[in-house]
Amino acid sequence: MLTLRKANDRGHANHGWLDSYHTFSFASYYDPAHMGFRNLRVINEDRVAGGGGFAPHSHRDMEIITYVLEGALEHKDSMGNQSVIRPGEVQRMSAGTGVTHSEYNASKTETVHLLQIWVLPERAGLEPGYEQKFFPLEERRGQLRLIASQDGRDGSVTAHQDLNLYAAILGAGETVKHEVDRDRHLWVQVARGSAIVNGVSLTAGDAVAIEDVSHVEFVGQDLAEILVFDLA
Repeated sequence: MLTLRKANDRGHANHGWLDSYHTFSFASYYDPAHMGFRNLRVINEDRVAGGGGFAPHSHRDMEIITYVLEGALEHKDSMGNQSVIRPGEVQRMSAGTGVTHSEYNASKTETVHLLQIWVLPERAGLEPGYEQKFFPLEERRGQLRLIASQDGRDGSVTAHQDLNLYAAILGAGETVKHEVDRDRHLWVQVARGSAIVNGVSLTAGDAVAIEDVSHVEFVGQDLAEILVFDLA
């Protein structure tokens, strides 16, 4: 079963310095029919103008994954971490018992384009933690590259939830298949370009929930960049 979530149906907020699309209910956007999918709670597609950013603010009991598409995002947090996240890098921050952080566009002139993802943790009260890893283009081109998992295997960042998150970049006609274990559930988010997913054409910002299938086939159309969430 495939359930579409079209880009134009998402929540939207434009604050001038921030242009944000919400796949699921977030902040002032509330839709009881779209509160998340399994343990996936937030996918925000953010464009932050040069010099803009999120002032220090706090989180708790959430696994936060940041995936930068264009530009660079500067991060600082109360754990002492300071970093800049660029395309190909994945950041995982476990808020746990509480973390304060800030996120700013590292450029004064260029826009930074990113996906920020929130996943409910396996339990409340975890110790806060942080990871950032780089996944080269060649590891994502024409294949599904594991970038986040519960056990941190294959060099992925460690998320404290039963989650396997894959990234792929597919050129026109490039095909990749993903076998789906029984009782697993998929959320596929098209970050850029366009792709055909089990016969359904999706463009940037579109997503599809996939359940009760044995495998999924992805075919690139217009240089697609996709994220695949394999969830319990």
